[in-house]
This record gives sequence, C-alpha cells and structure tokens, in this order.
Amino acid sequence: MPTVSMTVNGKQVSGEVDARMLLVEFLRENLLLTGTHVGCDTSQCGACVVHVDGRSVKSCTMLAVMADGASVTTIEGMASGETMHPMQEAFREQHGLQCGFCTPGMVMSAVDLVSTNPDPSEAEIRQWLGGNICRCTGYHNIVEAVKDGAARMRAAGKAAAE
Repeated sequence: MPTVSMTVNGKQVSGEVDARMLLVEFLRENLLLTGTHVGCDTSQCGACVVHVDGRSVKSCTMLAVMADGASVTTIEGMASGETMHPMQEAFREQHGLQCGFCTPGMVMSAVDLVSTNPDPSEAEIRQWLGGNICRCTGYHNIVEAVKDGAARMRAAGKAAAE
C-alpha cells in the first residue's frame, strides 16, 4: 500500500492508504477530522470541500495519493485557537446555517471565493456556491453570510497590513 505524506491544518501527517482511497476518507477515517462531510458520494453537494494548496477542492473527487506533498486545510484548521475565522463568524452571525451539515463545505468554498474576489457581488456568490447544496435554507442567509464574511476578511487584511 502506498504511503502519503501531507501537511493537514499546519501539521505534517502521513499514513498508508489503499491506492483507491479518497482524500475525504483519509481525512475522516485516518485523521479523524470529521468536519469534512460526505453528503452525496457523487461530487454534487459540496459538503466535502477542503483547501488543497490554497484552492477549494471537493475531497470526494480526489484520491489521497493525489494530495501527497500537498498542504490541506479542513474546516478544523480555519480557526486560530479559540478565534473563529471571519467567514465562520459571519455564518454564525448571519444565521447562514440550519442543520449545519453543508456549512463546512460552504465556508471553505466561500473563503476560496473571497481569496480571489475580495468583494463578490450577490450574483458571483450564488454562481460560486452553485456546487454546494443546502437542503435546509433558501440560500438567502448563506449569501448574506458570505457578503459579511468577505467584509470581515477585508477588514482583517487591512488590520494585518497596518
């Protein structure tokens, strides 16, 4: 069995994997990082989104061996200690979740969007999140959360630059 090594949430990890093991399985089963969800098994729902080398990826579409040497961030790696990431705060404040099952994937996708488009329009947010399904909400609060999260991320970036 192949061995994979990668950085996950800032920590170097490695493990033996079946060559067919998906990245989501490696994260959940080998590393016990269960914030990354499996919702559909068909890459349609977006509940499994993580960042691989800074870009959002549906981890159910990527083999663990493909992430060998990569830097992976899961929802568990977004907070800084007890301080939530600005996008996580925005989802909480704007009630951008109900059952919460889709929330990790939504947050990870939204952070990637804002990293490339710091001030997205509502239409751009809706377009970007088209690959993330929420079965509980009408998406209004999710879109509001992403707008708020984008503003918070811009503010945090300005504060860090000063």
